[in-house]
Amino acid sequence: MTETREAMIKRMRMRSMRRGIKEMDLILSAYADAHIADMTDADLALYDALLAENDHDIYGWVGGQLAVPEEYTKLVAQITEGAHGITRPT
Repeated sequence: MTETREAMIKRMRMRSMRRGIKEMDLILSAYADAHIADMTDADLALYDALLAENDHDIYGWVGGQLAVPEEYTKLVAQITEGAHGITRPT
């Protein structure tokens, strides 16, 4: 059975706010709240793949401590825009 768009968005919102580390809960839930409803199917698939990555890796990508894999470059840049003050003081 194929997951509906509505069910996928609901699942991804939950995965965005229930992470392994609190900083990622804050960063990804804020990003999802602001952007997930307007994402294309391709954007949703990419974000879903990102959500499967390790929290410490994602946090390093957003904070600039680790190189971002090419497939996530644009997405991580968008997430980083909204993460100021969480990944580093404003």
